[in-house]
Amino acid sequence: MRVAFVGKGGSGKTTLSALFTRQVAASGRTVVAIDADINQHLGHALGAETAPEPLGANLAELKDWFRGDNPRVTSAESMVKTTPPGRGSRLLTLDSLTDPIHSAYAVRCPGGPYLMATGFFAEEDLGVACYHSKVGAVELYLNHLVDAREEYVVVDMTAGADSFASGLFTRFDATFLVAEPTRQGVSVYRQYRDHAAEFGVPVVVIGNKIHDSDDVDFLRAEVGEDLLTCFEHSAAVRAMERGRPLDAPDLEAANVAALTLMLLYVDGREKNWPRYGDQATELHLRNARGWANRAVGEDLAKQIDPGFVYGLRPAPCPPGVLSH
Repeated sequence: MRVAFVGKGGSGKTTLSALFTRQVAASGRTVVAIDADINQHLGHALGAETAPEPLGANLAELKDWFRGDNPRVTSAESMVKTTPPGRGSRLLTLDSLTDPIHSAYAVRCPGGPYLMATGFFAEEDLGVACYHSKVGAVELYLNHLVDAREEYVVVDMTAGADSFASGLFTRFDATFLVAEPTRQGVSVYRQYRDHAAEFGVPVVVIGNKIHDSDDVDFLRAEVGEDLLTCFEHSAAVRAMERGRPLDAPDLEAANVAALTLMLLYVDGREKNWPRYGDQATELHLRNARGWANRAVGEDLAKQIDPGFVYGLRPAPCPPGVLSH
């Protein structure tokens, strides 16, 4: 199951992404967390001892691997962030994490979760590129991933409505919008909800930095039934953000209950591969018509393989390490 954390900058979505990832790992399940925010802090929140090789800095290599022997994709250069998989493409699973992509770009964190990252907005990018080109690596990764029950990908997304600059927001089974009990936090929720509704992407709200019942009442009045649960102001989390390791017993019982409810919500979501494939096709065609055909010099609609079946597990990929 794929889970996105979105919200206003400073709402605490990175912290809740990390706490949720820890909760999944503590249950003994496989989980890969991806830092897709322009401010790369998820590794710190997960206690990662080393930084992963950035996906966004290795797009050409990723495209070449994912392309495989797909005859509809003429070259790695013709692949764009929305290029869908087809017969011959290389696909990923989370059942072993020994394939060349995870071996090269994922590091294991304390407690068992794996971390991947888009990478920082580098100095050489200034005035030349936008951060969404790096986030496109995550979209390609998710498009070529076949995940199953008891397997999770948790993505800390860019703040605010920037997520809608690509089709990445449609690649999830559950989307958690982290909102503080403020008018600004609620306004981001409404903007995200309205954009996502066009693609049938449901959004649920996780209240954060809650001090009292008035905060809960405010959020309930503003977002209604979309409020799934609330995360209370946490001394344990504040200490973690100051550099002290967070052990599971440190977290307050009410916040553990909130994380448990979030995991139950994710586990209850429907895995709808046909809809996922239809969305992938629609977004690819939009991008092809909007800019990609001109940029690549090809009709990228031809990359769509009508005979490809989403959700089929690929044959095991032999272990290997990509060169950088």
